[in-house]
Amino acid sequence: MTVIIWITEGTWQATVDAAREHAPAADLALLHVTSGDVSEAAHGAFAGLLGRDRPGRDPGSQVEALSRAAATALLDEAARRLARPATRLERRGRVEREVVRAADGAELLICARDGDRAHLGPRSLGPATRFVIDHAPCPVLLVWPEQAPGADSLPPPPPGPPPPHRPRP
Repeated sequence: MTVIIWITEGTWQATVDAAREHAPAADLALLHVTSGDVSEAAHGAFAGLLGRDRPGRDPGSQVEALSRAAATALLDEAARRLARPATRLERRGRVEREVVRAADGAELLICARDGDRAHLGPRSLGPATRFVIDHAPCPVLLVWPEQAPGADSLPPPPPGPPPPHRPRP
């Protein structure tokens, strides 16, 4: 059984702990995806605003190097916390799409809520996590990065009577 653990800044501890608890005998893979948006913007700004005649001074390259170093450090911390062998997967691109691609062929994907974590409901998921949950090619274990809020945090129901139930054809 292959389990993908999606490692993101701020929630990685919860996903690693969930893997330790729920997949003790599985083959594990720690996945980190770096978005290329920031470095591409830096490359573009340098080329467009500052000209192209200054080799070696492109800030996009520096941003890429910093991103790689941060991803490696995060994966190192996750591997230490996991305390067992795991494959490391480092990807770059549109985060949500790379996570879905990495989960293809896996038996489980573990990810954490990354939105409004003070309330239950759909806003507890950020856009990338919502996309991954909607498109994952395998089962998903969604964990709270900290203690889940109580049922009293549910949003109130919409005003008016509930819509009529329509039987399926």
